[in-house]
Amino acid sequence: MPDIAVVKAEFFRAIAHPVRIRVLELLSDAERTVGELQAQLGLEQSHLSHQLGVLRRAGVVVTRREGSSVVYALDDPRMAEILTTARRILLDAATRAQRGLAAS
Repeated sequence: MPDIAVVKAEFFRAIAHPVRIRVLELLSDAERTVGELQAQLGLEQSHLSHQLGVLRRAGVVVTRREGSSVVYALDDPRMAEILTTARRILLDAATRAQRGLAAS
């Protein structure tokens, strides 16, 4: 059985890109087609496809066909919780840093 620390590192490596984070944030709200993601992110189709492929291979997102469109969704809704928790941690850290600067 693989070491859980290694598996966690691979998981975080799979989501560790600004575009992939933004895709996951969008998918946290609702499933989206590639065209919708492209329009909202303003990316070239090839770049977006590459990032979606990374997320799909890592098992973070799933796809389904809807007519001629491919629809993406989070594989596990708890991913939204991870993103929300990370945002809170970062905002709290920024607030603490600002307070520290103000106090000095």
